[in-house]
Amino acid sequence: MVYVLNENGQPLMPTENHAKVRVLLRQGKAKVVNNCPFTIQLLYSSTNYTQPVTLGVDAGSKHIGLSATTEDKELYAADVELRNDIVKLLATRRASRRSKRNRKTRYRKPRFNNRKRDKGWLAPSIKEKIGTHLKVVDDTCKLLPVSKIIVETASFDIQKIKNPDVKGTDYQQGEQLGFWNVREYVLFRDGHKCQCCKGKSKDKILNVHHIESRQTGGNAPNNLITLCETCHTGYHKGTIKLPAKIKRGMKFKDAAFMGIMRWAFYGELKKRYPDVSLTYGYITKNTRIENELPKEHYVDARCISGHPLARPLGTVFYIKKVRCHNRQIYKFKILKKGVRKRNQAEYEVYGFRLYDKVSWKGRTCFVFSRKSTGYITLRLLDGTRVKESASYKKIKLLRMRSGYLIESRSVIF
Repeated sequence: MVYVLNENGQPLMPTENHAKVRVLLRQGKAKVVNNCPFTIQLLYSSTNYTQPVTLGVDAGSKHIGLSATTEDKELYAADVELRNDIVKLLATRRASRRSKRNRKTRYRKPRFNNRKRDKGWLAPSIKEKIGTHLKVVDDTCKLLPVSKIIVETASFDIQKIKNPDVKGTDYQQGEQLGFWNVREYVLFRDGHKCQCCKGKSKDKILNVHHIESRQTGGNAPNNLITLCETCHTGYHKGTIKLPAKIKRGMKFKDAAFMGIMRWAFYGELKKRYPDVSLTYGYITKNTRIENELPKEHYVDARCISGHPLARPLGTVFYIKKVRCHNRQIYKFKILKKGVRKRNQAEYEVYGFRLYDKVSWKGRTCFVFSRKSTGYITLRLLDGTRVKESASYKKIKLLRMRSGYLIESRSVIF
């Protein structure tokens, strides 16, 4: 499929007539705008006739499915992988800043109470994912004359998941009703007894311990457990192990994200495009099962678009959102004589940057690491190794890196 833009850069209907495209390029009547997906722009005035194109968007917390279809044919299919490292990076930055303040400005007056969040504030991790959703929809609308957008956004009843019998006023009387805070509830739930030694240590000091770190597991009651001071200290020293039955409860991180991003994403789309509507997961699932289609994000998106039986494109564009820049200047580990190694690599090594799209022996891949000796590690976006150490002399640059890496994959149904 070749995507076509008119003289003014507006999208027209794509074409599968590759011979005509080659003639236009050879005669200088068109130019190549992008190689993946292959897009040309006409250099002469043309008619702007288009057909109705519906874009289905399968929104998610880890992957996004996109499918643009007409009544009988699929024009575009993509699977977008979102970033999930924002929380970890923010925690690392917070630890680094606290360490620096403790060393440099120990007696500075605290200013954390001066901060105020704006109305509609979103956590950085959620804001980044919503931005990626909007970006990939905008990019698709720049390729195709999309006339309608249908979005599937899931809605989760977390209290119903925890307790299927909840109803009516039970929603207002949760498990922590009558307790001052989570700590008091956890101590009461565990009977004010250490869940490791069951009181055998005779230690009367009780602590509330995070089964998973607070960074990944949060302060939810099912991530907290009561331990005595002896067991708590021994666990962190590595001398005591917790019983195997002590495990983290159900996680609702993805469900909470979808609940937050649902209306923020839909509301922003309504501002940008005239015809935007919502659908729900149970409708998509029913459509997919009725038509005996495989469970894939881009297949769900095709069902969302309303044309599940449209002829598949046969090619899926796999897009991966990556970090644009590493702002951590130095590594945490301090070497002898107080030397700290730089954490940032060189901007270019023998003309190549990290995540550049390159060609090596006829294979298209990406730069995943570079060495000062001139040897480069090449991989596909799913992590498959193409070459561990390839000489930069045998590599050809296809496309400079950006925040969105894209590769084409053939799919057989």
